[in-house]
This record gives sequence, C-alpha cells and structure tokens, in this order.
Amino acid sequence: MKVAILQFPGSNCDWDAEHAVQDILGIPAARVWHKSPLPSGTEAVIVPGGFSFGDYLRCGAIARFSPIMDDLKSFADQGGQVLGICNGFQILCESGLLPGALIRNDCIEFRCINQRVKVESSNDRFNPEKCGEQLSLPIAHGEGNYRLKEDALEKLESNGQVLLRYIGNPNGSINDIAGIRNEVGNVYGMMPHPERAVEPYHPSRDGLPILKAFLEPILTRSSVEISAS
Repeated sequence: MKVAILQFPGSNCDWDAEHAVQDILGIPAARVWHKSPLPSGTEAVIVPGGFSFGDYLRCGAIARFSPIMDDLKSFADQGGQVLGICNGFQILCESGLLPGALIRNDCIEFRCINQRVKVESSNDRFNPEKCGEQLSLPIAHGEGNYRLKEDALEKLESNGQVLLRYIGNPNGSINDIAGIRNEVGNVYGMMPHPERAVEPYHPSRDGLPILKAFLEPILTRSSVEISAS
C-alpha cells in the first residue's frame, strides 16, 4: 500500500478517495481505521471529508485526539505527504499540522455546489501550469470559513502557502482562501473535493490535476504510473 486513507467514525468520503486514487489513478491505496497504527510503507496519507465524530464540539476537534494522529504527525514531521479534504482540512488545522481554523459559513447555510477556484503558484508541483489556472470542484460544507490572525495571514501569503482561492466566495473565507499548505510544502488542506471530480459522469474531472500534484513525489520515487489523463 502506498496511500493510506484515514477512516474516523462519521467519515463519508473515504471510499471516494480510495476509488479516485486506486481505481482512477492506479496507485495502491487502502482505508485505515483511526484506532490502527499507520501502516509501514505508507508514502502518502489522505484525511478525507465527512463528519468525524458527528462534528461534536466543533469540526475536527475530537478526531485530533484519535490514536492514529500521533503517527500522522510523526509521518508529516518526517516529510510524508498529507492531504486533508474538507473535514480532513478541519482536522489538520485542529491538530496544528496546518495554521488557522474553519468556522461557520458567513451565510449560515450548508453550501453544496460546484465551485470555481483559482490555482495559486504555491510550489513547483502546485501551480497553474500543472493544475490549470481555474478549476471547477464540488464543495459540501457548513464550516468552510477559513480564519487566521492578521500576522499569521501575512506570513501565509508571503510564503506562497495558498493553494486555491474561491472565485465568488461561497462562505466568507478570509482572502477567498479555499486551500493551503504548510511551510515545508508536504501537508495540504482544502475545502473543495477533488476526489468527487475524477469520472466522466462527475461535474468535472478537475480533481485529477489536484491529486496528481499531491501524489507526484510518490510517482517520482517508484515505477507506478498514473493511468488517467
């Protein structure tokens, strides 16, 4: 197995993520229960969307204490690739692997739409040349309003840590931010769902370049080749 997809009580996008990585991109992947250790040989981790622990207290607040999170932090500290999608993004922020927090949408509504986003030049893998200047990706969240203190926001922007920005902000997120990375560039988080935009019958296939950018380090270290264009 190369990609571990974490599974919490209330996760509902873990199967979608596994399908996108394993069946569409052709990279071995498996779901890993939150009380299990992170399997040896894991080369990337996806923290999927859903409603971990029913979003009690606040989104991601309980999942951050799951046993597997210690392994995830060690994995990230050693340079392992980590992607948090929607609730996964919230969990990564709650656990301190990414800066900031996600709060209630300013419209006080659950937004479930296809959303246009702009790709920022964050690093050599995640940029408009490789991902496309604009993408159309599904969003489905009630707490996607990204918040960060002013000084930390200035640092985030100056370091080029913004991955995606909303075109027509659906939730009030500061600076239209839809996705970010850590300073090192191995931990990603985003509210849009790339795993829901990989099939011909999906609203778009714009999730493919997102997943390819995230998984590129695995591909350069192995003989596995992405099977979808």
